Parts: sequence; structure tokens; C-alpha cells
Amino acid sequence: MISASVKKEALTRLRRVEGQVRGIMKMVEEEQYCIDIINQITAAEKALSGVARIVMKRHVESCVSDAILQGRGQMKIDELIDAVFKIANRK
Repeated sequence: MISASVKKEALTRLRRVEGQVRGIMKMVEEEQYCIDIINQITAAEKALSGVARIVMKRHVESCVSDAILQGRGQMKIDELIDAVFKIANRK
């Protein structure tokens, strides 16, 4: 479960990303310089990665550690490893 502080931080960052994406859409509509658009897309991707880090940290600190303490950690560890590889291989 996501804590109130993690939820607040994630939503704040996601709203910022939402604004970035709207800005990128406007840049495309206005046919702005391609490199400028690419730079903004890269910034939005990095911002989303930051949200993923925050949520992943919380997941490890709560869900994974609780599962380990309750003797059912292997499933959560496997799930975590799969998620990490998805993040690492999306480039």
C-alpha cells in the first residue's frame, strides 16, 4: 500500500509530468524544432522514472519486507526483479 507521503509526492510529480506532456503536444502542434521536442520528451521520461523510483522504494520498504517477514518473500522478490528488468530494458 502506498503511504500518504509517497502518494502526495508521486501525484505532485505526475501532475508536473502531465504539464510537460501537454507542453510537448503544443510544441508538436506548433511544429517547433525537433531537438527541442526531443529534449522535452527526455525530461518527461526522467520525471516519470523519478516517480517509479519513489514507488519502487516504498514497495521494497513495505510490501517486499513484510512478505519476507511473513515467510512469503520469494514471490515478492521475483515480482520486484521482473519490475526492475522491465525498467532497465525499456530503452
